[in-house]
Amino acid sequence: MLKGAIFDFDGTIVDSMYIWDNISMDYLRSLGIEPRENLNEVFANFSLEQAAKYYQDNYKVTLSVNEIISGVNEMIKEFYRTKVTLKKGIENYLSYLGGRGTKICIATLTDREIVIETLERLGVMKHFSEVFDCNEYPNGKNTPELYNTALNQLGTPKDETYVFEDALYALKTAKKDGFPTVAVFDKYEPLQKELESISDIYISDYTDTRLYTI
Repeated sequence: MLKGAIFDFDGTIVDSMYIWDNISMDYLRSLGIEPRENLNEVFANFSLEQAAKYYQDNYKVTLSVNEIISGVNEMIKEFYRTKVTLKKGIENYLSYLGGRGTKICIATLTDREIVIETLERLGVMKHFSEVFDCNEYPNGKNTPELYNTALNQLGTPKDETYVFEDALYALKTAKKDGFPTVAVFDKYEPLQKELESISDIYISDYTDTRLYTI
């Protein structure tokens, strides 16, 4: 029985992953510079600091690394403030979980303040007891510390606390640590068959009636 739920944010609660399709090029255009290449591919494994240095070295951006990072972050925040929408069916599902007394929180890589502001705008923050981000967890979701911190806050049994994720690597971490899992389809995760194969439940969206039986 589902007594607790730990939700990822991007791609799981909200439809937001597409921002990364454009942010690297949109930032340059905001400076009046047209990109010469597909920066998504260049920046695939870059940190923001590495991306900032690339702008300086390859596009002659004269701003400091910190100024570039600040500018990119502000564009990201504006995106969440104005454009992000909820995944299909999740508002009703969260209401259902709340109505049956399920304890719910969020474990995410996204900054906590952005998550809270976004979900308050979308009217669903009231369903979550807490938001845990990765600021204190340098390994992110490659190790289970973040999930276990969230579990301790919920105070529910691990085998009755489901982790909801759209990313394969994160779902693997939760599953290996003993959490039951729900895999949520998002087109930005290319390994959907493997995601489905290792999850307890695999859904296209939150209208899937199986979610109301666990």
